[in-house]
Amino acid sequence: MLIAETIFEKIQKHYKNKLPFVVYRKPNKSAVKGLFQLNSELHVTENYNEKGFVFAPFNDTESSVLIPFDDSDSFEENVDLKELAVQEKDQFALREDNKLEHINLVKKGVDAIINNHFKKVVLTRSEVVELQNFNLIKTFKNLLVKYNLAFVYCWYHPKVGLWLGATPETLMKIEGQHFSIMALAGTQEYTNSLNVVWEEKEKQEQQIVTDYITHSIAPFVNRIALSEVETVKAGNLVHLKTMISANLKSRKSNLESIISALHPTPAVCGMPKKKAMEFILKNESHNREFYSGFLGEVNYESKLAPKYSKRNVENRAYSISKRSTRLYVNLRCMQIKDNAAIVYIGGGITKSSVPLKEWEETVAKSKVIKSIL
Repeated sequence: MLIAETIFEKIQKHYKNKLPFVVYRKPNKSAVKGLFQLNSELHVTENYNEKGFVFAPFNDTESSVLIPFDDSDSFEENVDLKELAVQEKDQFALREDNKLEHINLVKKGVDAIINNHFKKVVLTRSEVVELQNFNLIKTFKNLLVKYNLAFVYCWYHPKVGLWLGATPETLMKIEGQHFSIMALAGTQEYTNSLNVVWEEKEKQEQQIVTDYITHSIAPFVNRIALSEVETVKAGNLVHLKTMISANLKSRKSNLESIISALHPTPAVCGMPKKKAMEFILKNESHNREFYSGFLGEVNYESKLAPKYSKRNVENRAYSISKRSTRLYVNLRCMQIKDNAAIVYIGGGITKSSVPLKEWEETVAKSKVIKSIL
């Protein structure tokens, strides 16, 4: 009698054989899903009409990598989180070797805002954590256990690299004609209560994101509805969140156009987008790569959708209303490279930002990922 292979065994085998894969669990779900590519070819999306799992960089002028559904084994397994509990190691010591650099970067960003170059910019840093005896499966299990409310993933391509993360932020969801998106901004450490006093800086930052999104999606949707602003918990942090929902205009609702209009949002880039992006690419000392990009399922079949086929994709009349797409912003993530974890963290900068507090916010965010290594 053959014993069924578990999803963790499939991860181990594919990683050992240097074959691309992605495994992920959606927020508040027990099912861990995976796409295991059958060859090592590097696929990129041409226009987001393909079906598969997309992994997109922060810089929207660069190509998005695709693990295609048709060239992969699809796998899903319900996982009991209680059985996954892994002993947590002591927190890594705080590294302050780039503290002054980040504080000076924030000062430069605030000065640019005061001089009316842009209204907001998101500035980030990277931190290298040296690893001993890194275990991919244990690390992924730790993410699953600790961050049940997040989109948890492990993504690998031998020609690109290995990434893991637990992101609290949805970029967009499309089910049939229904479109929804999250405006998430502002950060404080969680102190056992959601009764948080928010400063004007955080409120302003969150409103900028909300206004940008509603303006950007207006050409593609009808009847935009906004939820009340609420405080939500994500790991050891809390944020301000507004849910935005609408109905798609099918004739104008091209997925590539919607993504282009939204990404990167002010939550990860700034506003106006073009000027903020120019400042980031010129002044940040690291390449963000896929950090603050997006990832997720594109063009999966929904209950409202007809069967996917290449003929439908090639037919330009194939409406987005017949597809199910769920994309997440790639935050709280790390890249594993050369026996080290490169952890990426950042925060939104407005004219009222205090550089030292912005540094402290990145320290709090870094704990999310470092705690599972």
